[in-house]
Amino acid sequence: MKTRMQVGTTLLAAMLGVSLLGAAGIGSASDSKDGKEKRETVRALLEAGEIRSLEQVLQRIREEGRGHVLEAELEREDGRYVYEVEVLDDQGKVRKYEYDARSGEAIDRR
Repeated sequence: MKTRMQVGTTLLAAMLGVSLLGAAGIGSASDSKDGKEKRETVRALLEAGEIRSLEQVLQRIREEGRGHVLEAELEREDGRYVYEVEVLDDQGKVRKYEYDARSGEAIDRR
């Protein structure tokens, strides 16, 4: 019988594998014309002060002790930019958090 730690480690390894596979596809897309345009848009939003950097949001997650970040995306929802972050908590559950990209404040947890 696996201990809670072994189950969590197994889950983490499986999820990281899935994330890496997904990242490979994202990496390919980021080399495309669309990927370049998206990077330029994000850079312009950062420079204009419209959004905080992803690193600032990730630092907040670390400070709050929410868990290990598995994935993070910048999305536009209901007219505002939102960072959607998937986190593996200490109990081995994947939680989704949303942070307002302008203020860095948490706005949703699933």
